[in-house]
Amino acid sequence: MNKIKIERALISVSDKTGLEEFARLLAEAGLEILSTGGTAKTLAAAGLKVTEVSAYTGAPEILGGRVKTLHPKIHAGILYRRGAPEHEAQMREMGFSPIDLVVVNLYPFEETIARADVAPEEAIEKIDIGGPCLLRAAAKNFDAVAAVCDPGDYPLVAAELKKIGGVAPETRRLLAAKAFRRISAYDQAISNFVSSLICSVR
Repeated sequence: MNKIKIERALISVSDKTGLEEFARLLAEAGLEILSTGGTAKTLAAAGLKVTEVSAYTGAPEILGGRVKTLHPKIHAGILYRRGAPEHEAQMREMGFSPIDLVVVNLYPFEETIARADVAPEEAIEKIDIGGPCLLRAAAKNFDAVAAVCDPGDYPLVAAELKKIGGVAPETRRLLAAKAFRRISAYDQAISNFVSSLICSVR
């Protein structure tokens, strides 16, 4: 099922460039907005209606924010195959709803390790876990979900939302490929950094 219309967005970003304007366009289009931590506070401060992920899932953020979005209600909403009878039945049984748009950019790991004075402990805390998981899930299910990892793509998504009420299939494929490239580069930077720690203790 190559779904175009979108009803619900999850937004969790470190880089808040263009965030308020984009989220306002989503809200004006009637989308429910789910969000986390600082992103939710920024959107609420801008006067936007936002549902905290912890309220949506019924599970609080824990471990100092290390665990926020790693919840079946979130990932099932992103990953389930729209129109697949078994998936649809399980979603109804669990009371889960679809998440059609995932707007995530990752903790600034590369920027952090570029500093000469960075301590390993600080760098490790900038290794994003939930963000790549969300992007990977959305990109895998590009047949129905748009994965947006770059604020530079907000205008494209906003224009399509205004024109057709969602994100076109070819755009979802483009965004999915971009998300996978971003995750790959991010993981490579982490691998290189951890490898450097191993070498430094030999």
